Amino acid sequence: MRITLLHPPHTSIGSRVPRENLPPYGLLCVGGPLIDAGHAVQLINADLDPMKPARIVREVRESRPDVVMIGHSGSTSAHPTVMTLAKQIKHTLPDVTIIYGGVYPTYHWEEVLAQCPAIDVIVRGEGEATTPKLIAALYGDLSRINGIAYRRDGAPHATAPAPMITDLDAYRIGWELIDFEQHSYWGGKRAVIMQFSRGCPHLCTYCGQRGFWTRWRHRDPVRFAAEIARLHREHGVEMINLADENPTTSPKAWRAFLEAMIAEDVPVQIIGSTRADDIVRDADILHLYKAAGCLRFLMGLEGTDEATLTKVKKGGTRAKDRLAIDLLRAHGIIGLCTFAVGFEEETDRDYWRILWHLLSYDPDQVMSVYATPHRWTPFFQTVKSRRIIETDQRNWDYKHQVMEVPRVPTWRVFLWVKCIEICLQARPKALYRTYFHPDPDMRHAMQWYTRMGRRVVLREAWHWLKRKRRPGITVAAFLGAETLPEKALDQPGSVNR
Repeated sequence: MRITLLHPPHTSIGSRVPRENLPPYGLLCVGGPLIDAGHAVQLINADLDPMKPARIVREVRESRPDVVMIGHSGSTSAHPTVMTLAKQIKHTLPDVTIIYGGVYPTYHWEEVLAQCPAIDVIVRGEGEATTPKLIAALYGDLSRINGIAYRRDGAPHATAPAPMITDLDAYRIGWELIDFEQHSYWGGKRAVIMQFSRGCPHLCTYCGQRGFWTRWRHRDPVRFAAEIARLHREHGVEMINLADENPTTSPKAWRAFLEAMIAEDVPVQIIGSTRADDIVRDADILHLYKAAGCLRFLMGLEGTDEATLTKVKKGGTRAKDRLAIDLLRAHGIIGLCTFAVGFEEETDRDYWRILWHLLSYDPDQVMSVYATPHRWTPFFQTVKSRRIIETDQRNWDYKHQVMEVPRVPTWRVFLWVKCIEICLQARPKALYRTYFHPDPDMRHAMQWYTRMGRRVVLREAWHWLKRKRRPGITVAAFLGAETLPEKALDQPGSVNR
């Protein structure tokens, strides 16, 4: 069967500002098993230019597909674009089957099928095992395929959840679907996205993905390191961006991976996200982090207020956050600290406190994000009555304010956030590390981030002036009042956190 994988253009600031593009890892994970099952698979990455809708439809038509599969890692903010493209593709190719996958459709399958007749089937949860079975049964009885949703007798219907993938090495990644020369990051370095693990054992109430993966699992550390080394030797890959929520969860598995990377002896740099607690835990092996190529870790501080940390069940402390930053710097690794704003209880005094706490942390890099509601998270229950100020879901990319802060006007929230970022990045210490750091890799990383940061600020300011929103309907009225089950894909006997 001829299958076209479509990666739609993403309108978020984070996708457009770097002027670089990473490959669509989720579609590659599905593409490998489909190729191995004997199908003719083609990838259209419409996010590269990005492509206009007319060109996307034309390229899809020219690929002569039997099936079009659409997915995007930023599934909530990409969803409106997916709906538009699906309608246009179905209008042009009425006989093609359109399959949609990702976090957002996994939870919102019922309303997606009800609102968009162009979507024929939704893959719910992990797709590597489900999609080959779905394609094999596409023109037969779909009720026996677990992990999907489709229309039965004209109404949306979901089958039983698919079994969780316990062996993450069982399905290969379809790297042959991309041209590695088209993908770079970090200022021109040839780069790809990969996952060492899936899931997270922590209970942060706002996280939009913590229930999607069901539980934390990891790849074989030695095989994972060998795959990275092969990508470098055969395709010139210089940087790996880990898409894990928390790759360092298992000290044993993570150390085995670091040692395997050191043994491979390839000049590959690794960036990713982790928790300050794990960095402090690994204080005695951070030299292995550096030797394995780890260059930067992002750590979420969620406002740095202890009361907020407790409320959102972050589980961290300011003392550990500060220590983690110091430990990373001592080993030549960049600490990127994100701080989240947009929680209901915030006041001007809280933003002032965030600024001083961050100054005391002395992070190398800093980045803001805005709290965003998702109907399958516990956080949704606490914000249902708050007012929406951004009704275009394409801007629900964590770089736009979505909800009003009751005690601070939206314009002042924006100014506070930008002032905090500018104050942190313009400090003498930060400027020294950016332009005079003795390590050329660190200096390059800091300068690239500074250049990108300037463009982000300008883009955010432009969007604010162009698309300013006044508080309107409530979160519940906009999204629906019913909370979706967070662990909709749990299996009997699965390990709950």
